[in-house]
Amino acid sequence: MNFMRTAVLMAAMTAIFVAVGALLGGQTGILLALLVAAGTNFYAYWNSDKMALASNGAQEVDESTAPELVQMVAQLAQRANMPMPRVYVVHEDQPNAFATGRNPENAAVAVNTGLVAILTREELAGVIAHELAHIKNRDTLTMTITATLAGAISSIAQWGLLFGGNRNNGMGMIGTIALAILAPLAAMVVQMAISRSREYVADRMGAEICGNPVWLASALAKISGEAAVIPNQAAEENPAMAHMFIINPLTGHGIDNLFSTHPNVANRIAALDDLARQMGISGYMDSYAADFGGQSTSGPWQGGGYRDTSKWGQKRGPWG
Repeated sequence: MNFMRTAVLMAAMTAIFVAVGALLGGQTGILLALLVAAGTNFYAYWNSDKMALASNGAQEVDESTAPELVQMVAQLAQRANMPMPRVYVVHEDQPNAFATGRNPENAAVAVNTGLVAILTREELAGVIAHELAHIKNRDTLTMTITATLAGAISSIAQWGLLFGGNRNNGMGMIGTIALAILAPLAAMVVQMAISRSREYVADRMGAEICGNPVWLASALAKISGEAAVIPNQAAEENPAMAHMFIINPLTGHGIDNLFSTHPNVANRIAALDDLARQMGISGYMDSYAADFGGQSTSGPWQGGGYRDTSKWGQKRGPWG
């Protein structure tokens, strides 16, 4: 199912490429667009994870540079019965996280230092489990490829605006301007429609991996509040990758409509509450204050949140 979704998505993006090429350059534009689309699809499949990590300034860590974080990822990956992904840290104050990679054997999880600074161990486990669910479901392939293709579609449409497009197609300057706006919008709609539905699936599977839906619900509440007021410059400069994060890094807000990058956080928490009750656990809205009180109290991830992240990635380990 995930392979089919990726294939349909890439076909839709390619169709947008061809349509833009035809409108901007006629038959020549179609051929050029097909070549660009094929090259972009091929490059995105093999390198989109590297692009996502590099664009966010992610730095790989290991047990010598971030032992607690790496060990937690390893334990959760074992619980999920999947390969251990590479672990990256982004020195960014906004609390957030994302996963990338074309398959579980070639995947990575990246967390911002701002995330581990505000979460308890349980909440951090919930977030990492959510990202592992994306990897296990191969959502990361879809996410990274769509981010790359959406950016490329935006670029080709802007090139058409810059160079005037095809003067023989009757579009005129107004039509070219409209195309420069509508083509990226069409790509974004395809991108967002896939992303929102997969977030709910990853929330559910992540809760099952870590063992407690309340941990992830609590983390989502904290992250959304902080992300709304702490800007993420790297994400602002590359908004096509916003859908890869666990919470929208651009505004911290999301509404369930055609143009949102993420489902509404309240809806996600409500879904996790329902799952918790099905598992015989008090929901987030019922028990957060009593059971957690902002502090870690129980479970296999006992202990407070991470606080000292200043040295993460500074000491060079075997991964550089």
